[in-house]
Amino acid sequence: LRVWTGKPGGADARTVLEDFVAAEDGVSGEKYRTFRSGALSGVAVEYLYASELLDETKKESAFAVMTADGPVVVHLGGLDTEEHEEMLPAYELARRTLRTV
Repeated sequence: LRVWTGKPGGADARTVLEDFVAAEDGVSGEKYRTFRSGALSGVAVEYLYASELLDETKKESAFAVMTADGPVVVHLGGLDTEEHEEMLPAYELARRTLRTV
């Protein structure tokens, strides 16, 4: 899991997440959905990433929420789809238990 943060601005969680995904070359099949975690609402995406290095396509996931300090994106990659799926429980736990302080 990787966590990315940004500066406060006028964008919403979907726009932040779309920009995050668009910054990656070789992305296809994006599927966005909204979610709630406690008082936070956010947007999650699942997509395919074509890795030139590995010469294969693999699954990746990310979610974004907006906080008073700015946007937060949590990304789950992995070496391949199998590793990605093995790490999904940690990603889902992070999404379900997300809170701000």
